[in-house]
Amino acid sequence: MSAAAAPVFEERSDPGFAASLALALVVHLALFAILMFGVRWQNRPAEAVVVELWREAPPAPRVEPKPAPKAEPEPAKPEPRIEKPDIALKEPAPKPKPKPEVKPEPPKPKVDEAQKRLREELAREQTALALERERQSIRDQLAREAAAANARALEQYIARIRAKVRGNWILPPDLKGNPEAVFLVTQIPTGEVLSVKLVKSSGLPAYDDAVERAILKSSPLPRPDRPEIFSRELRLTFRPKD
Repeated sequence: MSAAAAPVFEERSDPGFAASLALALVVHLALFAILMFGVRWQNRPAEAVVVELWREAPPAPRVEPKPAPKAEPEPAKPEPRIEKPDIALKEPAPKPKPKPEVKPEPPKPKVDEAQKRLREELAREQTALALERERQSIRDQLAREAAAANARALEQYIARIRAKVRGNWILPPDLKGNPEAVFLVTQIPTGEVLSVKLVKSSGLPAYDDAVERAILKSSPLPRPDRPEIFSRELRLTFRPKD
């Protein structure tokens, strides 16, 4: 066969060659890593073990104590005899009685001059207060006596005025009972009557008018014996049978 007739084969590239090569490389690397790890694990140094060996010491030999020699007692010596002298014993003298203990008197405290003056001042004030109370009691007694005397003098003064008014009134002939009429009389120190006002009516106009006329007719009214009881206004009550 000639060379011209021989078949011609074209070389083609394998597409899986690169992948197979990468896989083989990975497998070899993994195997290499496993081998290295196994070698290191087997070469780890063995742990040291410490064992302490000891035994008890043999007991010491027991030594028996030797008995102490007994001491022989010395023979007792006879006690010497003491002859008692023929001397009469004197009785002990009685002890002297203890003298009574004299306690010193405690010193008297000194009186402070300020306290002394204070007590004296307080005593004077109490005396003054007692005198003032006594004077006030006397003044009150005199005031009561003067008020009682004025009341008696005023009563007598009013009685004289009523007596003079009764002497001047002319009562109605048909008057019955004991009617009461009250008047307010205004006067001057000489007894002159300035006005007469009916304060309380008796209920009988004829009786009220008769009393008012009698008061005006009695002017000037009697003056009091004691000028200090004079009053410009007098409240006078009149009853025909009093």
